[in-house]
Amino acid sequence: MASSSQNNFDLNAVPNVQPEIRHSSSLSKKDPFMTNASVMLDDAVATSVARGIITPQDEKLLANRTDVEAINDSMALSIQCASSVSNMARCLQVRGNEVQELRTQVLSLQRRNRGLQ
Repeated sequence: MASSSQNNFDLNAVPNVQPEIRHSSSLSKKDPFMTNASVMLDDAVATSVARGIITPQDEKLLANRTDVEAINDSMALSIQCASSVSNMARCLQVRGNEVQELRTQVLSLQRRNRGLQ
């Protein structure tokens, strides 16, 4: 069975489907969330998602920042997001490896069970 690291995904392959729009409770009603849109391929979607991350308290904090401070805060948030995604990817990789090991054990036990019957 191929591991997820062996799969190649074409990020430019976009399905010809109308976006399904949903409103999340974490996003305001004016910022719809499109479930089949890509944050990586569509800047407008990325902006909409990012806008939903900023809380009213964050808006108050950012309002008092200079442009340079806002840029630095934005870069720090980007780094934190990238780190979070990286950590999630590592967790998913470990979980995938565990699942693969369990599948191997199940197959081995099934073969052994057939041999005993």
